[in-house]
Amino acid sequence: MRPLAVFDIDGTLVDSRASIHRAATEAARALGLPEPSYDRVRRIVGLSLHEALRMLEPDLTDAELADFVAAFQASFRRMYDAGHEEPLYAGSAELLSRLHRDGWRLALATGQSRKGLERNLARAGWSDMFISAHCAEDGPGKPHPAMLIAAMKACGATPLTTVMIGDTGHDMRMARAADATGLGVAWGFHTVDEMLTEGARHVATDFDDLALTLERLGA
Repeated sequence: MRPLAVFDIDGTLVDSRASIHRAATEAARALGLPEPSYDRVRRIVGLSLHEALRMLEPDLTDAELADFVAAFQASFRRMYDAGHEEPLYAGSAELLSRLHRDGWRLALATGQSRKGLERNLARAGWSDMFISAHCAEDGPGKPHPAMLIAAMKACGATPLTTVMIGDTGHDMRMARAADATGLGVAWGFHTVDEMLTEGARHVATDFDDLALTLERLGA
């Protein structure tokens, strides 16, 4: 049986860089906070929303943080109501189809809400492709290994037969905590050095590089 490949979504399969920064900026503006730079925002992506925004603005009271979260979510609702959908990275659909065809077990582990995860699972073919899908609302978020352990259990895999593919150090720390292999991708939110520092075995430069790396691991 082929290994289990667990994919992050934002910054790995889906290019959400502009929309996440926009939502954080609009939410900060709504609360009268300084507009965050992209570099500050990119560092928090992958964490659960409350934890991410707490890291972005650590001095907020609990009530202010709740307002910040609500404003962030409202920004995304406005985008979706206007017909926005984050695009897939070129090459991601082809890689997923190839892995599925070749017998890999596939799962998702994301810092998104359950609603966001379900929105992505509505993409063409995704609901049939992934055996299981896990999000921050299911329990402890990244870098806690709970999501990855749940994916392994649902897919009948072990740490030795599991690869976590993501674009942040949070993904790599989660993989390390679960004793699984962490593979980074260089086109998302964190830098190559940030992922290698957190234990990535390799950081792929493009989807061809990622496919070759997975092929070697699968063999």
